[in-house]
Amino acid sequence: MLTITRKLEFDAGHRIPDHKSQCRNLHGHRYTLEITLIGNVIEQEGSSDNGMIMDFSDVKALAKQHLVDVWDHAFLVYEKDTKVREFLSSIPDHKTVIIQQIPTVENLARTAFNILRNAYQDHYGTGLRLHKLVLHETPNCWAEITHDDAK
Repeated sequence: MLTITRKLEFDAGHRIPDHKSQCRNLHGHRYTLEITLIGNVIEQEGSSDNGMIMDFSDVKALAKQHLVDVWDHAFLVYEKDTKVREFLSSIPDHKTVIIQQIPTVENLARTAFNILRNAYQDHYGTGLRLHKLVLHETPNCWAEITHDDAK
């Protein structure tokens, strides 16, 4: 099987409550998300997707619907970070996303993988599935998770 990868970007804030350094403060990042899908090439004459695993515009549309538009310009807050949750709830119409784990890049990558896995799962009946997800917190720091790691 072949793989394809689509890259998207979004901005989000977070904090690591118990971090020994500056990451314990409220701050934000320009995240880069790389989505790698694996599957069979579609071989259907006359189909718009003929010769593709999945049209890149469809990869993007599903990622935006299920993850990017939800997290973009939001504050990703750990569910047990009650002081920050209270503060954010005091801001009218603030875009806050509650995360079940501390929002490190590792945990965010795992959460993103689990969200997107279902969005792409065998979308075309061609064995399509999310194979790998890379989440860059900065240009120099990122986490990767593959299908085998997510089980």
